[in-house]
Amino acid sequence: MSNLALAVRDSSTMLRRNLLHARRYPSLTLNLLLTPIMLLLLFVYIFGDTMSAGIDGGGADRSAYIAYLVPGLLLMTIGSTTIGTAVSVSNDMTEGIIARFRTMAIHRGSVLVGHVIGSVLQSIISVVLVGAVGVAIGFRSTDATVLEWLAAFGLLALFALALTWIAVGMGLVSPNAEAASNNAMPLIFLPLISSTFVPVDAMPGWFQPIAEYQPFTPAIETLRGLLLGTEIGHNGWLALAWCLGLAVLGYRWSTAKFNQDPK
Repeated sequence: MSNLALAVRDSSTMLRRNLLHARRYPSLTLNLLLTPIMLLLLFVYIFGDTMSAGIDGGGADRSAYIAYLVPGLLLMTIGSTTIGTAVSVSNDMTEGIIARFRTMAIHRGSVLVGHVIGSVLQSIISVVLVGAVGVAIGFRSTDATVLEWLAAFGLLALFALALTWIAVGMGLVSPNAEAASNNAMPLIFLPLISSTFVPVDAMPGWFQPIAEYQPFTPAIETLRGLLLGTEIGHNGWLALAWCLGLAVLGYRWSTAKFNQDPK
């Protein structure tokens, strides 16, 4: 069997393994998924009218704030879901299964590939669920073309891939599952200080660079532009650069750490 065929076969096996784990132990994924859903309902129904009036400078319009909020929370959902990946990878490294895999005639990289593909699939499913909640409470994207919807889906998938590789690296360097969960907390914290809830120019001047120069804000603004027809500007290129940069960094970090001989 060629190296490529071996890699595909073993990666498929590891993917099935991770999906079975997610199905048998769904509590972690569900708990992480509840965070963006609860924030969506909280900000729409408790703060929606007030936030909308502040952003638009006019009357309260909860539907306008739903449209503004949902794209940011879709990307926050990806960050939340990938925390589960860091925990899962850390569990594999500390419970001895990786040591067993190293003694078997399987493609070495298939273990990480299975985690990554499984996490991206879970992220996309989580995004669909949060998006469905958004649609149920009033989110609409009437102006987006089919091409823009495809571009939006591609952005979400690429963003999920980039954050997943970073989460895998965090799981590999963590001594236990609790540490992995704590190390991956920036993946939830960064969306909170981005343009998810309010525009960057509405923030205090000293805080604006923190919100602007990070991966979530350009991705959020790009997704808003694709779904709502707002101005994208340079955010599209910045979002693409962040995604590719994080994916390459996470991949190199993860593979280098995984290939180290165990101590």
